[in-house]
Amino acid sequence: MSQISAGRRSILQMGIGGVGLALIGAATSQAKEVWPTGKPIKIIIPAQPGGGLDLIARTMADKLSQAMGTPFIAENMGGGGGTIASLTTARAAPDGQTFMIVNISTHGTNPAIRNLPYDTMKDFTHVGMVGGSPNVLVVGPELSKANSMESLLAELKKRGKPATYGSAGPGTSSHLLVEQLSVATGIPFLHVPYRGIGPAMVDVMAGRTDMAFPGLIAALQFIKASRLKALAVSSQLRMPQIPTVSTFAELGMSEFSSLQWYGISGPAGIPAHIVNTLNVQMNKVLKDPQVVSKFEAETLTVMPMTPQQFTAFIDKDASKWKKLVKDRGIEVDAT
Repeated sequence: MSQISAGRRSILQMGIGGVGLALIGAATSQAKEVWPTGKPIKIIIPAQPGGGLDLIARTMADKLSQAMGTPFIAENMGGGGGTIASLTTARAAPDGQTFMIVNISTHGTNPAIRNLPYDTMKDFTHVGMVGGSPNVLVVGPELSKANSMESLLAELKKRGKPATYGSAGPGTSSHLLVEQLSVATGIPFLHVPYRGIGPAMVDVMAGRTDMAFPGLIAALQFIKASRLKALAVSSQLRMPQIPTVSTFAELGMSEFSSLQWYGISGPAGIPAHIVNTLNVQMNKVLKDPQVVSKFEAETLTVMPMTPQQFTAFIDKDASKWKKLVKDRGIEVDAT
């Protein structure tokens, strides 16, 4: 009997121990489910201080801090056309403490034109879209007599030499969109790359180059001051800031539906409950009338998406640029 009793006690103890371990495991699992942890959450800005990226990142960081009761800290990390910030994010722990503002440059055109040390789809968790702003085709003094896109194209076809255009650099949207325009119209253009769209627009205004295709965020102040003439925007609908300027879609060129887009992503492998929580809070922030008004003043239209929708959006955008680069035989940067 004593041996049986001892055996029973042993079995019971093992059972109790098993229950205890199960309870500890459940408690640990529940603890892991708690997010945010109260520690500061980093949002990396892939640019130097100042400009549209700063405005977007810091607005979202401030509002998310208020909504979630935990600090979101925006941190600038410029260099390499966004590759330094992207690589840092891709290598971060997938614990919900590090995110970045991704955009058309870092995750749209860069994969098409550069040999990157990371995969913009496989090495990232894409949380949600913030919004987008179109590009706008602008001309300088030499072509300012053109009052419409049609008259500009007619003028360019009569020219004996290609029109010059400035871009923010090889492989940027301001470069690739003009390549796309050349494909659509059969008109040749001469690319003049700059280090940033600001210097490119300065030379257009000075008449040293003929045209440019900047983001509306960057160009609007010069358009309003009549220093640049806008002829068409790449949005689906006309922009309220420049209501007399046609869309490319109106001109039968729907392929020019392109946005300077912005969103939030983190490293691959972030748990689903963190991704979903942040996405829900992001989309609540994007319904805040103050945020909508602030972004619209910068020509940015809010575009809330689910993580799945945002991931599909990035994949489609990058695929478009990759195809254009391949079709046009544009040399890919080996660095």
